[in-house]
Amino acid sequence: MAKLSNTEIRKLDDAARAGWLYYVAGKTQDDIAKKLNVSRQSAQRMVALSVSQGLIKVRLEHPIAKCMDLAEKIKNRFGLESCEVVPSDGSDPNSTVGLAQAGAAEIQRHLKSETPKILAMGTGRVLRACVDELPTLDCSQHKVVAMLGNMALDGSASPYDVVVRMAEHINAKHYPMPLPVLPRSIEEKQQLHAQHNITSNLRLATKADVTFVGVGSLGEKSPLHIDGFIDEQELKELQNLGAVGEMISWVYDKRGQLIDCTVNQRVASTPLKIEGNKQIYAIAAGEDKVLAILGAVRSHMISGLITNEYTAERLLSIE
Repeated sequence: MAKLSNTEIRKLDDAARAGWLYYVAGKTQDDIAKKLNVSRQSAQRMVALSVSQGLIKVRLEHPIAKCMDLAEKIKNRFGLESCEVVPSDGSDPNSTVGLAQAGAAEIQRHLKSETPKILAMGTGRVLRACVDELPTLDCSQHKVVAMLGNMALDGSASPYDVVVRMAEHINAKHYPMPLPVLPRSIEEKQQLHAQHNITSNLRLATKADVTFVGVGSLGEKSPLHIDGFIDEQELKELQNLGAVGEMISWVYDKRGQLIDCTVNQRVASTPLKIEGNKQIYAIAAGEDKVLAILGAVRSHMISGLITNEYTAERLLSIE
């Protein structure tokens, strides 16, 4: 069998997804068109292709069916509004291959809206990779705002800030957060938040129509520690308090409960809070982040998850 091009692989992926939605989930072609953001005619062709290529038999003969089944189980178990599970390389439990493309696709879906939207963004390696997957777009009707600063206490900046980078891709007005992730004290945090431009940005972030954040572990590879936002002693203190993960530097335990600690008292990030139909997506995968992601989906601070099948299976295996 000839090796398929990337375009052909994506075409079959879309056909498999449409076929699963039609034959397994019982969705109409209009439903499929809306979900996949295509015309009804395109949805019809995708469903037909899933049959002609032998992807649909008694069950869907395509790995994405397993991913979609895992996504439904994750949604139902943790009460999420949405979940996207991408295939993963079973030989590498920490692989994040495919996450950037899936995250970029979800971001782009919101950017396609002609209605002006506010997109709030966290920071981190995966989110930066998602932004780098975005095509060049003209989205001057939208606003992109940072959820947190990207400065360490010594004044150095993280290379994984995404707001400016994203604005370069999409030509949107953007609002970075010029402050440290963790001020030295609660008083310093209050002084910074009292500044007019910071107050305006924080208010804008709370009004976001959609938010995208990464999930950081608090193990040996903790981004908060590696990137210089907390020292080794602070990391050990957090671990002793039962901390397993953080989202935009808000630290929580495996139950998803925010921990009463100096980090959460000092963190200058906008709080994560689900309101109405506003969506908050976490994008993360990997064995070293399983407990952090588990806490995130239990936290009620996010409404959606983008992960891979290895991580999804691990999440579902934990009682």
